[in-house]
Amino acid sequence: MTGSQPAPPPLRNDCFALPPGVDWTPVDTALDRLRQSLTPLTAIETIDTGQALGRVLAEAPVAQNPHPPFANAAVDGYGFAHGTVAAGTGDGTCRLPLVAGRAAAGAGFAGAVPPGHALRILTGARLPGGVDTIVLEEDTRIEDGTVRFSTGLRKAANTRPMGEDFQIAAPVLPPGRRITSGDLALLATAGIARIAVRERLRVAILSTGDELVPLGQPRKTGQITDANRPMLAGLLGRWGFDCLDLGALPDDPALIRRALDQGADEAHAILTTGGASAGDEDHISALLRSAGQLTTWRIALKPGRPLALALWNGVPVFGLPGNPVAAFVCSLIFARPALLALAGAPWETPLGFPLQARFAKSKKPGRSEFLRARRADAASVDVFASEGSGRVSGLSFADGLIALGPEARTIAEGDPVTYIPFSEFGL
Repeated sequence: MTGSQPAPPPLRNDCFALPPGVDWTPVDTALDRLRQSLTPLTAIETIDTGQALGRVLAEAPVAQNPHPPFANAAVDGYGFAHGTVAAGTGDGTCRLPLVAGRAAAGAGFAGAVPPGHALRILTGARLPGGVDTIVLEEDTRIEDGTVRFSTGLRKAANTRPMGEDFQIAAPVLPPGRRITSGDLALLATAGIARIAVRERLRVAILSTGDELVPLGQPRKTGQITDANRPMLAGLLGRWGFDCLDLGALPDDPALIRRALDQGADEAHAILTTGGASAGDEDHISALLRSAGQLTTWRIALKPGRPLALALWNGVPVFGLPGNPVAAFVCSLIFARPALLALAGAPWETPLGFPLQARFAKSKKPGRSEFLRARRADAASVDVFASEGSGRVSGLSFADGLIALGPEARTIAEGDPVTYIPFSEFGL
């Protein structure tokens, strides 16, 4: 996979290795290890700014002009030179004769305003010579060709100086930022028509298992519909990545090997579900182990546990659990920040906030838990009726997760718990 410039160097063969003696890996330890191990895999290309929504900046774009490009009016009103205004008439007001004409956005005033005079000026108009202060229209009264207003207006009131927002050649966005709609407005204002971005990350997805049937095909006795590929494709699309669907394959090592080879040829990373443990039909882990670069992380996590990490022909492979609920949670917690790092974006840690529990729970020590949750109101949160990872309907019920650390805990109704909305996971 290459862009207009050479692709970055591949990941190290030992990038997923854990320190000696590690058995059950705490969630935070696993995330720290991934953060330290992963580097961008996408090349750099230059594209039109208007096509850059959602793309990852490769370089910091610099302003081609200051903003505002000239001093201008922030309001509709009357402009004058502050230093030429007399103290007032004794009644706390100023009276200035009006100059014929006006200044408007895109239609400036020709010439300069004489000292001690005022000019009608509209929002966005360039300040003509002789104007450095504007009195708001609502604060004035027009009488016999003069404008009358109260004294005490500060110099430069209601004006915007040139370059108030940013100066020419100033960096306007940092490398690694994913471009938002607001960023497009900023880039256009700064006169930046083309920008250097990272090639869009392409992620291959693959499900394995004799029991799986692709969506829309009839099931035989003992078979189930593959829910993981539609789910993963949806997640990848929301995160701004391209998806290569390698299908749902039976437990056939030759077919799985060909699919992994295709994924390594055509994608930057591969997500697999199922076959990542150590059973007789766990061919994903067996194939990855045969390549000599498999690390199985037993994560102290519920739902989840096994997370197979490997390189296949130099391409990172994330072996997710086959259970859809566990695959979904592991995708949010582990795959998303890892894929963002591979795409050239900064590592993202989701932020939670406290809400009152509308449930009771007794948690054992040892594993971190992520409960499918939904806000009940502005102050409280509920959980799905069952913690069983086989209840796929809980994914549709939830609008976020409740994060519980590895320590033992007894939660009573009304206790504070940490709720992480799905928006923190880019959903």
